Amino acid sequence: MNGMIGRMRWAIAEGYIPGWSHGPEPEMTSHEAACILNATNQDAHVEIRIYFADREPAGPYAITVPARRTRHVRFNDLTDPEPIPKSTDYASVIESDVPIVVQHTRLDSRQADNALITTIAYADT
Repeated sequence: MNGMIGRMRWAIAEGYIPGWSHGPEPEMTSHEAACILNATNQDAHVEIRIYFADREPAGPYAITVPARRTRHVRFNDLTDPEPIPKSTDYASVIESDVPIVVQHTRLDSRQADNALITTIAYADT
């Protein structure tokens, strides 16, 4: 495989980190995640920007996904330049300097019967 799978800009229009969790941490902590695949032969330098309904965007949050690797980034863990607020609607744009694939996942463990959703992000370029 030549490693040229993916796109360089992705969008996740739906985002929400539940404000509380039910179950043992960190496994059952309610969270949002971007699951990023870098199938290229170069490290992917990725920037995530978070958009809100009532304020200017946050970020960029800089992460690296090594060549021929995957990385699952919990939005709860993004703190620099600022933490992403819980119980707040948001959207995200993810940009990379090499093609990547992005999948969005949420674990909502606010009650004993957990909910897990996942979807592929929107690939722009």
